[in-house]
Amino acid sequence: MSEQLKGADLVYFFVSDMERAVAFYRDVLGLRLVYRTGDDWAQFEAGSVQLGLHASAKGEHRPGGTLAFRVDDLDSSRMALAARGISFTPEGGGEGGEPRFVEFDDPDGNVLGLLEYPRDPGAS
Repeated sequence: MSEQLKGADLVYFFVSDMERAVAFYRDVLGLRLVYRTGDDWAQFEAGSVQLGLHASAKGEHRPGGTLAFRVDDLDSSRMALAARGISFTPEGGGEGGEPRFVEFDDPDGNVLGLLEYPRDPGAS
């Protein structure tokens, strides 16, 4: 594994109905809801990898999921991969303690992502 990628951290699915999806993963599968931001995002504990639910834009639901890799420094990781020909989506997150992220496609169109969690200001 590259020194930039710290391992798989998050898999997320686009969902057409956040209430229904949260109820399924929480109440039917019994996963613990870590946090939720309205009808846009929900994140669950799912063992060593977190499971996220991302709202689909109206009429633009895309089945399938995204594998996001944790990185320590999103900017340097993005630059290193861009130098290898990777094109990224615009950056998202980063507000109110949310992780920063970007997405990119593999050669077959599968969606991958880079995810940088906020640093704990008290950590050294």
